Amino acid sequence: MMTRRQFLARSALSGAAAWLTLGAPGKLLAATTKGKALGIQLYMVLDAYQSDPVGALKTLKSIGYTEIEAIVTSTARTLRDQLNEAGLRSPSLHFDSLGFEPGLDAAHVLGSKYIVSSMLPAIMQKAKGGASEPTYTLDDAKRTAEYANRLGEKARQAGLQYAYHNHHLEFTDVGGGQTFYDVLLKETDHRLVQFELDCGWVHAGGKNPADYFKANPGRIPLMHAKDFLPHGGKDFPGAELGRGTLDYKPIMAAADAAGLKHCFVEQEGPYTRMSQLDAARVDYAYLRPLR
Repeated sequence: MMTRRQFLARSALSGAAAWLTLGAPGKLLAATTKGKALGIQLYMVLDAYQSDPVGALKTLKSIGYTEIEAIVTSTARTLRDQLNEAGLRSPSLHFDSLGFEPGLDAAHVLGSKYIVSSMLPAIMQKAKGGASEPTYTLDDAKRTAEYANRLGEKARQAGLQYAYHNHHLEFTDVGGGQTFYDVLLKETDHRLVQFELDCGWVHAGGKNPADYFKANPGRIPLMHAKDFLPHGGKDFPGAELGRGTLDYKPIMAAADAAGLKHCFVEQEGPYTRMSQLDAARVDYAYLRPLR
């Protein structure tokens, strides 16, 4: 199984052209869910889902998950029908595999409120035909913030809310005591751009996720609960929650105090110790008491 970053990078290539023209279809079909629901990023169980879509989704429901964060690998209508059969909902959609404009349409079909970019700097770089890997300088941060505002306005016109999902390189120092991510927070319009904090990648970038929730109430309605095994170099081996390096008790407390709306479990591969669905069980058992 390829890593999530590899999957997203590959998806970005196929979806990049669609990013160059932004549309604004339709209106919102569903509101934010209420309460302390727990969700899971569909990519985490992608192999299980592709092998048996409805069976995998029903297993997630039986574990206790009530929400999934969608990626669309077939059609949004197909996924919507599968979710309905399993008794799950999808309040959020990562659109990288589709492109932005088709992502807006898919979000409406699924009844999602949030439309999220997984790797915005990488897709911006590929869309303009640049090098394979983006850079994370102050100027890059300012350009990314400007583009995020444009996406946010298009999402708003479509009755949706855009959110930015991070990896670890967003916590690169860009000078003046700021990180790339700090610049994004500062230079994006609060109404147009909200954030999905991937806590595992924040930690991998050398920062404390709880600090970002505390400093930015109301700006981070979404989060990924993720952990890694101790590592060195550029590899980031995924770990089940509670079996890696992060303590989620203070993170969840800070997130909820800051206005968190949706928490999605996500685990990076490789899955060498157990299946994806078994890992989802471990993650749920760890996180449920903290919600």
